[in-house]
This record gives sequence, C-alpha cells and structure tokens, in this order.
Amino acid sequence: MGMTMTQKILAAHAGLDHVEAGQLIEAKLDVVMANDITGPMALPIFRQMAENVFDKDKVVLVPDHFTPNKDIKSAENSKAIREFAKDQGLTWYFEQGKSGVEHAILPEAGVVAAGECIIGADSHTCTYGALGAFSTGVGTTDIATGMATGELWFKVPSAIKFVLTGKPGPYVSGKDIIIHIIGKIGVDGALYKSMEFAGDGISALSMDDRFTMANMAIEAGAKNGIFPVDEKTKAYLDEHTRKEYQIYEADPDAQYEAVVEIDLAKVRPTVAFPHLPGNAKTIDEIEAMEPIKIDQVVIGSCTNGRMEDMRNAAAILKGHTVHRDVRVMVIPATQKIYKQCMKEGLLDIFVDAGCAVNTPSCGPCMGGHMGVMAAGEKCVSTTNRNFVGRMGHVNSLIYLASPEVAAASAIAGYIANPEKVGDRA
Repeated sequence: MGMTMTQKILAAHAGLDHVEAGQLIEAKLDVVMANDITGPMALPIFRQMAENVFDKDKVVLVPDHFTPNKDIKSAENSKAIREFAKDQGLTWYFEQGKSGVEHAILPEAGVVAAGECIIGADSHTCTYGALGAFSTGVGTTDIATGMATGELWFKVPSAIKFVLTGKPGPYVSGKDIIIHIIGKIGVDGALYKSMEFAGDGISALSMDDRFTMANMAIEAGAKNGIFPVDEKTKAYLDEHTRKEYQIYEADPDAQYEAVVEIDLAKVRPTVAFPHLPGNAKTIDEIEAMEPIKIDQVVIGSCTNGRMEDMRNAAAILKGHTVHRDVRVMVIPATQKIYKQCMKEGLLDIFVDAGCAVNTPSCGPCMGGHMGVMAAGEKCVSTTNRNFVGRMGHVNSLIYLASPEVAAASAIAGYIANPEKVGDRA
C-alpha cells in the first residue's frame, strides 16, 4: 500500500520504511517553534525535563502576538522568552522590529523547508505545508518535550486529496479557495486528517496563495495541509533558504479517505460569515442580500499579510477613500514586507485612503490589540478565525475575506464585490 506525502515525511523522520494511518510513531523534529503566549507557558515544563535545548539551531522563538507589548503581562512574557533565547544561545530568536508574524517570518527567513517535520505551539503552524513540509500545531507540553528531546509522538493521519483544476478568475485568491473548500467540507470535515492538495490547478496558484490555504487547513480540523513541491516552490526555497531539503511525492497508490475535486475557475470571491470559517457565502449571494454595513477592516495576519496581499489591497484602494464610517488597519506581516510596501509606494496609497498602517504583529487577529472591537461592531478581516469574541466583544461580528474583498468593503462601507468597487460606494 502506497503512502501520501505526509506519511512519507513522517516515515522518514521515524526511521521507518512504511507507516499507515492510525499508527503511533516517534519522529525526529527539524523545527520547534513557540511565540510570546505559548513559549512562556512551555518554559517551566521544559526546565523539569532538561537544562539545554536539544539543538540551538532548531528551537525558534518569535514574539508576535502581543507585540509591541500592550501591557505589563505581555512585556513579562516577551522578556521570559528573550532571556531564555539568550541564555540558550538560540540561533533563531526574532525580536520585535527585526522580524514579524511567526508564520510569515519563518519561511521568509529560510528557517523552514520542504520535507521537514515541524511543530509549533500555534495552531496555524500548518502554514509551512505550502513548502511541502509536514507542519502542525501542538500544545505547550509537546513543545517543551520537543525543545528538550527533539522528538515527538504522532498518530499518522489519514488523508483527503483535493484535486485542483483550472485557473482562478479575477479577484479570486487562495483565501477564497480555502474558504470555499471549508464551506464545502465543514469545519470538522478533515478532523485529524492531512489535507493534501494536488492537480494541475496548483500551477496557477502563487506561493502566497498556497501559504494562505495551508494556513487555514486547521480551520477544517486538519492535522496539516500540504502542497507538492513544484518549480515555484523550488524557486521560493532557493531564494529564501540555505538548507538542504528533501522532496517527497505521494505514491500513485496512496490511500485517501476521500477525493474532492475543485474547479478553480468556478470559485467566486467568498466570505466566511460569523461565527465559523465554514459559513461560506459567495459575493453573488451577498449582493442579493441587504447591504451588510461594517465598522472595521483588517488587512494583514499570518494568513494574508504577505506582499501579494498588500499589493492586491492597494490596487483596490488606490484613488479611493475609506468610507467615513469605517476604520481600516493594514498590518504587513514582516519588516521586509513593510519595507517593500514603502519602496513600492503602497504605504502612501494606504495612508492617503485613510488607513492606519501598523507595525508587523498579530495585532487584532485574536483580540490582542491594535483593533479590538466593541459590542455590535462588524469587521471584514483577512485573518483566519471568526469565532465568538475572537476580535473583542462577544457581540461583535467577524467576516473573513480576501484582501481584495476587504479593501472593496472598506471603500463601500459594507461587504462589497471587488469587481464593482466604487459602483455603489
């Protein structure tokens, strides 16, 4: 019986010739990552297990959730991982002002690569599957174990194969595709499974599209999401990392629990309504409703804060002004992206339109800071979760969308079709 991409990576890291879905294995880890929320919680557990991390090059700490620190507790948390990184001599500690959001900075800095086994104390660690790696989020006890031993137990996941065909239409990006998929299978449709993307439609997706889609695999309950390594992936890796990497391909006779076919040409700009990422509605369905007036727009995060996202949002906002009843936060995901926005004049476009441009951070994504909402407010956000209270008050509402839909909505004052920006504004 053949193996999927994920199963091949796990088999290799467990030192086994073959693994099957449901099998318990102990696998060696290439990267162990934590942030300023999860890292401090893992440290006391780690100290009960070891004095030193298993490998100074493979343990990574990134303060990004509550940075710049919003209060004393967040400052103490950042201090804890800062001092630990210095004491341990960690190669990869990403300080505020020199990095950005963890799931954007790790690929950008070349910390992660194809074929690796990666864990992170953040559920969206599955982002790195865009590079052909097995990456998954785990709890703080597992992170402490990984930091101390460099190994972790896994149950080998079964898989669902998503065959992508065709080419996305105008204003359709990876965000629309993954919301469409989650809407199709449900928020538990891939529970503890590997979402394995395949098909000739992948060639039409940029790396930023793939990062977005892999990032939100967890929103379908998946253990991980993973893309095959093609020429675009190799070009990205060659530009960003010096690591030697291994390419794994699914066997022709690999076993999948289901095969889902997605014609990318038929995917429309899609929005996830409160309070689930799977509550998907196309822009056409939304236009048939009464206009949904909004109070806030957030463009950024580990899901949609990359350079392509900034460009797409700026292309919509250029020459327009944010609606008088709407406030907009634009948050480039890394300092490098922020600087590139400056070079390309995108910051001028954002500021001239009436947006606040914030420093790279998770910011309002999880109700941290720089955009927390009050009761009754509605937000169109390019983030990945719209649960009750996710971005502030439990009576606030979050609509997940692409940067294009978010920017169009900022101009219109309600959830708007980027194909018709300005028509009804």
